[in-house]
Amino acid sequence: MSSELIRLREVMDKLRSPGGCPWDAEQDHTSLLKYLLEESYEFIESVENNDRAAMQEELGDLLLQVYFHSRMAEEDAKQPFNIEDVAKSVADKLIRRHPHVFAGESVSGSAEVLENWEKQKAAEKGRSSAIDGVPLAQPALPLATKVIYRLNKLNYELPIAEPIKLEGNIDQDQFGLILLGLISQAVDKGVDPEAALRTATKGLIAQIQQHEKR
Repeated sequence: MSSELIRLREVMDKLRSPGGCPWDAEQDHTSLLKYLLEESYEFIESVENNDRAAMQEELGDLLLQVYFHSRMAEEDAKQPFNIEDVAKSVADKLIRRHPHVFAGESVSGSAEVLENWEKQKAAEKGRSSAIDGVPLAQPALPLATKVIYRLNKLNYELPIAEPIKLEGNIDQDQFGLILLGLISQAVDKGVDPEAALRTATKGLIAQIQQHEKR
């Protein structure tokens, strides 16, 4: 661990400890969640703007969230952990899920790497369903994307409604305009696009669950 990371841990410890900052002392994992989301979106914006200074600052704010949550976790009476435990867990996981780098195995390319990652993840966590581990509270678009990705990876043959068939090759910008047009039509008709997609995705999840019971 570098000296600056040690210093950040010491600063966070002082803020959280008696005699430190009253606001920091009052926080818990739940109260900080909104800041984690805000900082994540701010970092995304800095990347989209290619603002290197902002990227550095926002990464620091994200790192602060990790250190803050880890510092609070040290206080848990039943299952305490600290930033060292967090770092160890993720380093161990990276080594375990990259056998082509650390264990001499070979892969054909990045597609196989992703496939192996999903298989190892499912095996480690004892997952038996395509939707196990998918955060259902996330926004509807990434939720739908993740569910369909899992569906395709597991070769589940389930029908997905296709009211508009995209013909020929289409790039990201073109699809973005099509999607924007659909959202515009939904708004004009008084339909909440987020709620509509979430409802449709929940219907797909129900189909998956029924399929897996057979």
